[in-house]
Amino acid sequence: MDTPASRACGIHAARLNLADYTANFSDAHPPLTKPQALIEAERCYYCHDAPCATACPTGIDIPSFIHRIAQDNNRGAARAILEANPLGGMCARVCPTEVLCEQACVRNTNEDKPVEIGSLQRYATDAFFARPGAPLFQRAAATGKRVAVVGAGPAGLACAHGLAVRGHEVVLFEARPKLGGLNEYGLASYKTTNNFAQKEVEWLLSIGGIEVRTGQQLGRDITLDSLLGAYDAVFLGLGLQGVNALGVAEPLVTGLRNAVDFIAELRQSADLSTLPVGRRVVVIGGGMTAVDAAVQSRKLGAEEVTIVYRRGADAMSASAVEQQWAQTNGVTIRHWAAPKEVLSEGGAVKGVRFAATALSGGKLVETGETFTLEADMVLKAIGQTYVAGPAGKTIALEAGRIATDAEGQTSLPRVWAGGDCRAGGRDLTVEAVEHGKVAAVSIHAALTAPVAQAA
Repeated sequence: MDTPASRACGIHAARLNLADYTANFSDAHPPLTKPQALIEAERCYYCHDAPCATACPTGIDIPSFIHRIAQDNNRGAARAILEANPLGGMCARVCPTEVLCEQACVRNTNEDKPVEIGSLQRYATDAFFARPGAPLFQRAAATGKRVAVVGAGPAGLACAHGLAVRGHEVVLFEARPKLGGLNEYGLASYKTTNNFAQKEVEWLLSIGGIEVRTGQQLGRDITLDSLLGAYDAVFLGLGLQGVNALGVAEPLVTGLRNAVDFIAELRQSADLSTLPVGRRVVVIGGGMTAVDAAVQSRKLGAEEVTIVYRRGADAMSASAVEQQWAQTNGVTIRHWAAPKEVLSEGGAVKGVRFAATALSGGKLVETGETFTLEADMVLKAIGQTYVAGPAGKTIALEAGRIATDAEGQTSLPRVWAGGDCRAGGRDLTVEAVEHGKVAAVSIHAALTAPVAQAA
């Protein structure tokens, strides 16, 4: 927010010309043209038992959809994608394909250049959404069962769609004004332009049988017990609502904020020129959120942006491609440093003092050296945590997140969970979609299982 306090400490809006904002936040990776897509599709070997399909968390039949693109059958290609991943359009934009399907591509062995699977997936889904025509999927006959899905992020949306296709009535509860979760509020604007997240949500809901209730927060407006009393099953796609602390004192000063809030504010802004940003920005963390916050700070006009991470480049959860993207966009990445003190003056951030770190005996230790980076904006991007309170104390946790079996069933009867709130995941959009898909199959099986006859 642009306030007198923020302006006093060097945080300003309108650092650029209006045309610069349009250019900076245009599509980071423009889609393939038809000739490019056809040429790229012909590079695929259409492997039997393809390793790329095995590497895809949602199990998309990648050779099949690429072969259909080569045949200029984009609708058929989109069907193959969306049958396996109902959020395949967004996943094509944001999945780290370089460490999933493309890393497994056999072309890597021969040419050191995989087929551009992510770009081809986007090409097919974009073509479908531009001209959807007749519905791809039809609902099964009504089962008479009702399921509550709490959280309209990738996991919740995928689960709701899977249940609706199978004939169940779904009520989708979401705390925020818009559906989409991370896809709507947590991704860099240049990754998902032209309101694509909402266009994909609209298509997903078009299957019918899904009632949407926004402004409904678990623990405030609804409870798990009340849902279990009114519905045959419940799916929790709650995401991660807490933000990890820096581990040092965090003064209540202007310029120190959570990176996720910064990104959400940017994504919901109708006029990027009104968004304030510091002249010198420090982002603490090593994941995709850190990269998105840092690059967008630069694109808003920050002169110096530095990501600081406590370990080396190989340990960063942001992929090598994302790290390179940050550096290409003028972001400096400093490794082996941990925050020691947030410096402030007159109610505003002035910088951060860091301790140099190293590995000793397999443990991260401070070397005794320190350095200071000046900053008028510091963004915390050191991970998020599951907040257990809203779901209640009776649901079992594992490593701070909801414990489930392989099908997403929790310790409570008739309750499933998936996405980032579920223990053991990798916090990937595509994995959250798979959680929702698998849970929908499991819930359907439980709701339609024949009732045992009394002896």
